[in-house]
Amino acid sequence: MSKAVLDASAILAIIFHEPGAEKLTEEILDIAVASTVNLAEVQAKLVKKGYDPEDAWSDALLLESEPEPFTAKQAEVAGSLIATTEKYGLSLGDRSCLALAIALKAPVYTTEQLWRNLKVGIPIHVIR
Repeated sequence: MSKAVLDASAILAIIFHEPGAEKLTEEILDIAVASTVNLAEVQAKLVKKGYDPEDAWSDALLLESEPEPFTAKQAEVAGSLIATTEKYGLSLGDRSCLALAIALKAPVYTTEQLWRNLKVGIPIHVIR
């Protein structure tokens, strides 16, 4: 496995030491990446909880040495995924995460139970 993609929910699980975070082993975290869209999601959730925006951004980046930019191709894939994911209520952030995983041909890690039902061509690991 060359890369593993983390959804915003997985990053937040780590930050808040939530159940399932322990499944993200050091080996996974060493190769983990996240889309800049998902990092913005993490920052926004932390700011809503009262974090200073700069501290929230620093916390969002704790697991990331190089955030993955959201590319035009990923935007196209994320937009196209609405056809297969709309019935599950996936957000643009969710579809952006999946688009990155598809581009990298990498597994994705999330806490979102509904993702178990997705068939998008990459392994999806629900950590709780």
